[in-house]
Amino acid sequence: MAQGQQETVATSLAGAVGEEISASLAPVDAELERRYPGDPGTRQPVHTVYVPGDSFAADTLRTWGDQALAALDEHAPDAASFAAVLGLPDDLAEPVYTRVRAKLEREPVEDLRVDFEDGYGPRPDAEEDEAAARAARLIAGAYADGTAAPYMGIRMKCMEAPVRDRGIRTLDVFLTGLTEHGALPDGLVLTLPKVTYPEQVTAMVRLLEAFEEARGLEPGRIGFEIQIETSQAILAADGTATVARMIQAAEGRATGLHYGTFDYSACLGVSAAHQASDHPAADHAKAVMQVAAAGTGVRVSDGSTNVLPVGPAAQVHDAWRLHYGLTRRALARAYYQGWDMHPGHLPTRYAAVFAFYREGFTQAAARLARYASRTAGDVMDEPATAKALSGYLLRGLDCGALDAAEVTEATGLTRTELEGFAAPRRGDLTASTK
Repeated sequence: MAQGQQETVATSLAGAVGEEISASLAPVDAELERRYPGDPGTRQPVHTVYVPGDSFAADTLRTWGDQALAALDEHAPDAASFAAVLGLPDDLAEPVYTRVRAKLEREPVEDLRVDFEDGYGPRPDAEEDEAAARAARLIAGAYADGTAAPYMGIRMKCMEAPVRDRGIRTLDVFLTGLTEHGALPDGLVLTLPKVTYPEQVTAMVRLLEAFEEARGLEPGRIGFEIQIETSQAILAADGTATVARMIQAAEGRATGLHYGTFDYSACLGVSAAHQASDHPAADHAKAVMQVAAAGTGVRVSDGSTNVLPVGPAAQVHDAWRLHYGLTRRALARAYYQGWDMHPGHLPTRYAAVFAFYREGFTQAAARLARYASRTAGDVMDEPATAKALSGYLLRGLDCGALDAAEVTEATGLTRTELEGFAAPRRGDLTASTK
């Protein structure tokens, strides 16, 4: 064979066979794209902070940050003492502590929910109306003057009959107030609690559709989180995974699934002393949520601990160790978000998150760099692993655990290139930096 000529490869199937198969699978291809679009590629906050509707004020975010810094000053005034409490290795002590303090000064809260449910309780209608309107004014003002958290919104009352009308009205008052102050902020997040049946999700969809139509908004503009707090939300009476049906019932509006530690535990009869996010019942629920949400673009959030870091130093340190350990455990299980209920939880939330990303940074960056350059190493990574590695680095960048310059230096990749590896097109197994 002359140089440059390509050898003919023999085949047995007619071209029509492949065309027929492709035609038969076209509906499946469309269904995959609709149901499993993949991660949206937006920032996921590392936590959600809940503040009762009557306590939320213009300075709430700064107050939480200042109280968290004061807790560090009192109970862990330097890197060595903080590391000793949490068991941080020497090489991470200073970087983590420095970044925690900087985070608390710059962006103490990543996601705030003004609570009109369990944290608020029943109030006269006029009082709740005013609190919802005030929340709208304050959140709109915070986004206007640049003091807002990346994500902010409300948790309304649920769709169960006794509180349904009140929840709908509060949502209406809040959203109307926001629209009267301008366009809805990009960081708007709504939380629908105590969802038991997919029909309740459908009702929320219809409610938002009606609001969008009334205010002339783009259809589908408003999304919401689904809070999983009942056993029926995990397993339906017919044995199916209800949470999977809830995601579909949301018609593309669901942004997250949030695990409610204490309501869910109580629903299963777990005694108060053992209600925690690392209980086997919690692990089961979150595993079902995680599998149901995988590939749909809906993110999963862990719950909270009710052990507050208050009181004498020894008690604060014990609470910090508990919270740090639970957060690290959740991160290892790919629950990258949780709830924080007290300013004293912020130091250990960020310490756990920063330690998680910094301790694995060198290895993750090196593996991704080898993959991107097609260089052999001691681990043979596949596209799916490259996706996980780049996602890990992007989350570290988003929260402040990693700096853009150090990531680019270690990987040779820009953020745009990292995003290309983190969210390849469906079926594209050759994602590269081209």
